[in-house]
Amino acid sequence: MNADRDAVPDDVAALKEALAVERAKALEIAAEFAVARAKASEDEALIAQQQLQIAKLKHQIYGQRSERSARLIEQLALTFEELEADARGGTRRGEDDDGARIYAQAC
Repeated sequence: MNADRDAVPDDVAALKEALAVERAKALEIAAEFAVARAKASEDEALIAQQQLQIAKLKHQIYGQRSERSARLIEQLALTFEELEADARGGTRRGEDDDGARIYAQAC
């Protein structure tokens, strides 16, 4: 541990100041975490959009080989819409890795 953090002052005012500093650090870390989560959400939405585009192009090139490919496109479209709503600040239903799970099922 840091030697400065191990030394606890006896003065109440100093303790209050130390507490305020630690709370400010915690708020800064929480803000950084929120930004990282937002970026991750945007990245997930972009990946889902690209997976949907790939599925549509494969369907266009190879035709409807089975009902499964049409269901995959519908699932990817729904996942993309949910991730896009989440990236805008809405809530998303289901698992965090829906797009990856759906894509893995299709492969």
